Amino acid sequence: MLQRSLLATAILLALGACQPSNEDTQTVAPDTQAAAPVDATEPAAANPFFAVSSLPFLAPPFDRIQESHYLPAFEEGMRQHLAEIRAIADQAEPASFDNTIVAMERSGALLFRVSKVFFNLTESTSTPGLQKIQEQVAPLLAQHQDTIYLDGPLFARIDGLMQQRDALGLDAESLRLLERYHAQFVRNGAKLNEADKASLRAYNETQSKLITEFQQKLLADTEATAVLVSDVAELEGLDASGISAAAEAAKAAGKDGQYLIGLQLPSSQGILSSLKNRALRERIHQASVARGNLGNANDTKTLVSQLAELRAQRAALLGFPNHAAYVLADQMAGTPEAVDQMLADLAPAMLANAKAEAAEMQALLQADHPGATLEPWDWLYYAEKVRKARYDLDESEVKPYFEFERVLKDGLFYTMNQLYGITLEERKDLPVYHPDVRVFEVKDADGSSIGLFYADYFARPGKRGGAWMDSFVDQSGLLGTKPVVVNVMGIPKAAAGQPTLLSFDDVNTMFHEFGHAVHGLFSQVRYPMLSGTNVPRDYVEFPSQAHEDWSLDPKVLANYAKHMDSGEPMPAALIDKIIAARRHGQGFASTEYIAAAMLDMAWHKLPVDKARQDDVIGFETAALKAAGVDYALIPPRYRSTYFAHIWPGGYSAGYYAYLWSEVLAADAFQAMGEMGGLGRTSGQRLREHVLSRGMTADPMQLYINFRGHEPGTEALLERRGLR
Repeated sequence: MLQRSLLATAILLALGACQPSNEDTQTVAPDTQAAAPVDATEPAAANPFFAVSSLPFLAPPFDRIQESHYLPAFEEGMRQHLAEIRAIADQAEPASFDNTIVAMERSGALLFRVSKVFFNLTESTSTPGLQKIQEQVAPLLAQHQDTIYLDGPLFARIDGLMQQRDALGLDAESLRLLERYHAQFVRNGAKLNEADKASLRAYNETQSKLITEFQQKLLADTEATAVLVSDVAELEGLDASGISAAAEAAKAAGKDGQYLIGLQLPSSQGILSSLKNRALRERIHQASVARGNLGNANDTKTLVSQLAELRAQRAALLGFPNHAAYVLADQMAGTPEAVDQMLADLAPAMLANAKAEAAEMQALLQADHPGATLEPWDWLYYAEKVRKARYDLDESEVKPYFEFERVLKDGLFYTMNQLYGITLEERKDLPVYHPDVRVFEVKDADGSSIGLFYADYFARPGKRGGAWMDSFVDQSGLLGTKPVVVNVMGIPKAAAGQPTLLSFDDVNTMFHEFGHAVHGLFSQVRYPMLSGTNVPRDYVEFPSQAHEDWSLDPKVLANYAKHMDSGEPMPAALIDKIIAARRHGQGFASTEYIAAAMLDMAWHKLPVDKARQDDVIGFETAALKAAGVDYALIPPRYRSTYFAHIWPGGYSAGYYAYLWSEVLAADAFQAMGEMGGLGRTSGQRLREHVLSRGMTADPMQLYINFRGHEPGTEALLERRGLR
């Protein structure tokens, strides 16, 4: 997932220079450090955000950053940025591309620096102090964004340039930048009358507060509903690494001697595939699907209803029938109808596969629990049994071959070297925001430095669920900046001295997120607005998904899949089982995904007069039933009350993007196989035509430049085992 909250996306889009996730090196200690008082009178020299970082690649000086630095930096950053914007808008010289568009690209440097660090840490290292600052700064940033987008004289300059664009003599990238600026201003209300602009400001400010509140409540409820186990016997079926991780999590939570099972963001919890104890499986599942719906202080149902209504009202103000139409007008899909058609075409086959899988698992359940009926908390456990029976594959047999360090260096980094010629060299001299975070300098085949990669892979208090990529510095030829990117995951970390063993899903996710990372790292674009991953949602997931399949490439597997004790390579027979079993359970995986995508669209296609839904759960049930995916055994991958992607996460009316992008990804991986597979020939072509180009051309044209033609769906259907 590309991490960029809705608020952060909007703010960074408005910045010009920044565009659209206990110890001595830690910025804040989540379990011990209280909110530091904000001192607005602190000398600027003492605030590390006030000056350009002196570290390599402008890396953030995490060893100097304190919570007290954020709010003064935000306030001064907004003041400086507005002064720069005012100077651009009010200058006497006629508008030119350089004195208006390029000047905006150069503006907002201080606000960029603090925003990038702050919004990353609120997701990965949240504390009560950061949450309090976020509550303060969110409405201020929303106001700041509107002040820029709704500035009449500024838009007049941009609009004037747009009208005469054919006479400006701009190169293709510069013309693209002008068109994007104009489109963003129009989409954010620049053409509204003054009364409507005032209404839009109110909507945006309210939304910023609501998404912040949703984010904080979901984090709190996810941590509060973690399942505590006192007797290790209840964990039968979990391997030693998993038990060790649960013990460490309990210890960190002050429950030494017990076992804490933290919840991942999705409805389905991967640990259920291993746990034999049915009652414990039920506890974990029920805790997962109840998040945000417990009627307590962290209940999110009211926020969901308010956000849906607010977005519908905002879309209507901007001339769209609903929020989905507004969002999709700027995506590859174009319209809600195009998304609905794609989802409707695929849903029946997915659901049919899921029901066939359920029948097979019901038979196995009966053998263990005569008379019992298959329940959602049984699914993953018996799916694993089916997989073992059909493919003679046991997850506990596989995990010893996926030791974390080996997967990282001999798997992921090796693959990137084979495809692109890059190497990653660890930099222990650079400060990090948590002891678990590692920094690597990325070097090209000729030894030149490309940028920095921050690896933040392990679960901890204060980190939300899920996995994502974001950046601290974006690449820009105009600004002379090289990329500094980060991958974040929530892998349970084994106790000191014990190996952390990964599931194949974890391995797959590491490759996925690094696909986002190279999209940012390989950017060779002049203007910040067009660089790296600043592309449509239904295109940005294409490079990441295309990289997943390299984890199973025979040459890659042979290099990293080695037993943690003996070092022996994974037997060919076991590899064959993994590859054969990869398509197993696609009915479940596809159905839970498509149900969530349809739920997202249902919420965001609501017109103004129907957008307020006081019965959130009732609306969800009716929406799934209407879409034909109301299947009790498979809840949506994310239910409305903890659907972080679409409420604070920036994927509103965009969760379909994973499937849309997968069409491109599957076709692209097939193409790379035709180009010789793992090697510089295929890697260089993808790098040249896709990964380095950002948003400098229409996304489909970029894909055609790489592939030679538009993608078909055959590779996707084959990838998912649906044909």
